[in-house]
Amino acid sequence: MTQAAQSPVQLSNLNLNALNKRFDKASPREILSWCVENIPTGFVQTSAFNVDDMVITDILYRDLQPNPPVPVLFLDTLHHFPESLELVSKAKAVYGLDLHTFKVPDVNSEEEFAAKYGEALWDTDVAQFHHLTKIEPLVRGLTELKAVAWITGRRRDQAVTRADMPVFEFDANGRMKVNPLASWTRKESWAYVYEHDTMYNPLHDEGYPSIGDRPLTTKVGEGEDERAGRWRGSEKTECGIHI
Repeated sequence: MTQAAQSPVQLSNLNLNALNKRFDKASPREILSWCVENIPTGFVQTSAFNVDDMVITDILYRDLQPNPPVPVLFLDTLHHFPESLELVSKAKAVYGLDLHTFKVPDVNSEEEFAAKYGEALWDTDVAQFHHLTKIEPLVRGLTELKAVAWITGRRRDQAVTRADMPVFEFDANGRMKVNPLASWTRKESWAYVYEHDTMYNPLHDEGYPSIGDRPLTTKVGEGEDERAGRWRGSEKTECGIHI
């Protein structure tokens, strides 16, 4: 599918209430199709390569196939599980991703990061750790990619803090944030994966329903919230990107 040769919508002039009412229960494909047709440039997927992100990538790259493809922005925090990095490499090869990786400037490994910013910064100052590894690289990445709208893999059922999340919203910098899986459940995401044989991180099969940085991610027990393994033992529910 080639992106429509039409004048892009003026995002700042959109009636978000009407748009959200229209798409509140729409399928992720319907939401992404509207975006591809109406935001032909500056539309970016941000991905941590969790299962929900892979569903979105599969819809964009296997199903919709916009031309040019939607850029995929990945944050290399230097603290990922090896399995996560292996999935990034595999997905890039299989889908032919237009992949753009952003990280902390001037450091290229976990060891270099510790030498510059201190050992186990996630324990001593987790807010600073997330600013350095996620928030600043994300803002820089969206700016360099000239993003006017960006996709997240969030769902309302992931956490109480996301229960009222709309499909479309504006971030603090005036960019549209699109949450195509907002109304889906975890079960629906996995049903999509099984139906379309979508690749996913093998750690999902080992008790990690939500996968972040290795030092800050633990397995989730039976009956726990799927994000209970993120920042375990603290009151954090978000890294700061979506606040």
